Amino acid sequence: MGFTIGGTRGTDKLRAAARRRGRPSDCTTVAEYTGLWGWDAVPGARALDGTCSCGIADCPAPGAHPLGFAPVTPAGATLDEVADAWAEFPGAAVLLPVGRAFDVIEVAETAGRRALVRLERMGLPLGPVAVTPDGRAQFFVAPGAAAELPRLLYRMGWDDAALDLHGLGPGDHITAPPSDRGGLGPVRWLRSPAFDSATDPPQARLLLGTLAYVAHRSPA
Repeated sequence: MGFTIGGTRGTDKLRAAARRRGRPSDCTTVAEYTGLWGWDAVPGARALDGTCSCGIADCPAPGAHPLGFAPVTPAGATLDEVADAWAEFPGAAVLLPVGRAFDVIEVAETAGRRALVRLERMGLPLGPVAVTPDGRAQFFVAPGAAAELPRLLYRMGWDDAALDLHGLGPGDHITAPPSDRGGLGPVRWLRSPAFDSATDPPQARLLLGTLAYVAHRSPA
């Protein structure tokens, strides 16, 4: 059974089905990402006291990378399909591959919060925005943004500025709320997914001017 109804109604139906079937909450969350928002998801490593669950003693990114032996749960996966896949990796973090349904523009959390207020006041289209426990704000934008970022910054006159602003694209992964990242705590939504913005995130150029300006003005 799929769940492709947008908005709060679709989320409520999925969670009700999960309760009826006794599915754990992490399966419900992954099924929302795959079934409602059309995102791929992959089980990720967890960290405890600096030790990564991947088993590599000198892991360069403990608790912040996909499990290399875990398959991707594809966009469109149903609650039952997610439950079957996630049962193989109990306790795994939820990671989202970037560069497929969305790219990410990442700035410092302080700058991200200020920019989000400005963007909302301006009435510009916005996608989901996440904040990580290590102080990064992640704005979901249309795929291709990471590759376009240098050109866009050049055209806007920000190419020679020292900006704490980065694009994440194909090959990158982000930790999805409410999973723990690197043993530091959970990732949270500053702006939760909604049907239109999650399935059709905005073009980076619509947000980039404000993000660059606020990043430039915000203290390091």
